[in-house]
Amino acid sequence: MATVLPYVPTFITVHLGTPSARASNVTVRFTDYVKNVASSEIYPTWEEDALRANILAITSYALNRVYTEYYRIRGYPFDITSSTAYDQQFYEGRAFFSNVSALVDELFDDYIRRIGFIEPLAAKFCNGSSVTCEGLSQWGSQDLARRGTGWLQILRRYYGPNIEIVSNAPQLAPQSSYPGTALRYGSRGRSVALIQRALNRISQNFPAIPKLAADGIFGAGTQRAVTTFQRVFGLDADGVVGRNTWNAIERVYGGVLGLSELRSEGLRYEDLSWDGPEPLRQGDRGQRVSQLQYLLSAVGQFVQEVPVPAVDGTFGPATRQAVLSFQRYAGLPETGEADERTWDAIYEVYAGIDRRVLQNGALFPQLEAGPTTYANAARRLSALGFSGSTLRAQILAFQRANGISQTGQLGPITTAAITRQYEALSFANSSRMTQYPGAPLSEGSRDAR
Repeated sequence: MATVLPYVPTFITVHLGTPSARASNVTVRFTDYVKNVASSEIYPTWEEDALRANILAITSYALNRVYTEYYRIRGYPFDITSSTAYDQQFYEGRAFFSNVSALVDELFDDYIRRIGFIEPLAAKFCNGSSVTCEGLSQWGSQDLARRGTGWLQILRRYYGPNIEIVSNAPQLAPQSSYPGTALRYGSRGRSVALIQRALNRISQNFPAIPKLAADGIFGAGTQRAVTTFQRVFGLDADGVVGRNTWNAIERVYGGVLGLSELRSEGLRYEDLSWDGPEPLRQGDRGQRVSQLQYLLSAVGQFVQEVPVPAVDGTFGPATRQAVLSFQRYAGLPETGEADERTWDAIYEVYAGIDRRVLQNGALFPQLEAGPTTYANAARRLSALGFSGSTLRAQILAFQRANGISQTGQLGPITTAAITRQYEALSFANSSRMTQYPGAPLSEGSRDAR
């Protein structure tokens, strides 16, 4: 439920023991933390590819703890422990190996994530000799490196082929996802929408919590959902999202998604809030640009006036044209820059599409997970002329051809585009339109406003 994209903290606070043990907390530079753990967990004489793979796993695991606020939302005043039963080995005051230190200086702002997800991978590992686990085997990584396996192939060997490396993550002071003031009846904004989305996902596991529209408006429905959540989890049922309720929602949400586990359901761009401190303009690069492009690509699938930009993290001419087109469509000043008003308007249109269309089970019953989903997708992609050795290859080819973020997964935008093209093809090949509830998404049509 984090409201920011992953970042590298300048400092990290380590508890020198198990979570509940009476032990000291030490705050160290994040780079020194990774150097300490790497020098404690692995051998400097190992092959460089093994060292790189292990350092990336150590970094990604620590960033996952920071990103999910794993300990802080549980009331602890630290980010991670030194206990290998819970986290990673850290010895206060230990010396660092010079070659390990140099590699950490190069890699500390890189991390592993699943393709299409946001959060750093909870890249668990063990030594692979006396202890085995689901995750990277440290000695196994050395054996692979000695046989000529590269560091990325080592990571994919243990964490799966659907991982990627994020490079040059921003470095920021540690920060909390809590917006700073309580959310209550009448509140508006992306923090409210974030809470609404989290409660909707939690309600899948706890059906007593009512579903609500993720519209960013804290109305009676949101108040009922918050109050029910508070009752279910033993909080004061006042219908107000203060820090304690925020932390509880974040804790339960992270739990049902498994954000701190290797087999995570994962966070995606649409699960984040989209605000930023400064306008974006042509020439900018980075994760915030990717956020903007993702929203514009989603809007552009349903609003003909908005061209779909590539989600590549670079604010080039195509992204500027998409922003200009959206501003013209929304009646905003046509600056070509994504200022606060433009961010809000784009998010409002996106949320409306998501609420009215992508979450509409009548329009998109195939969004439910299961083998039927993938069988339908394979059949439709084949009919549209997309072939590949695997379904993922077909999805990637479709996404590439249609300017959609290339995740290789059946997210709502990809599913909507496949459905629209397939239904258009079916109509063209038939003497009459076949009956189906997704008629509003036929080729050339627009969402009602």
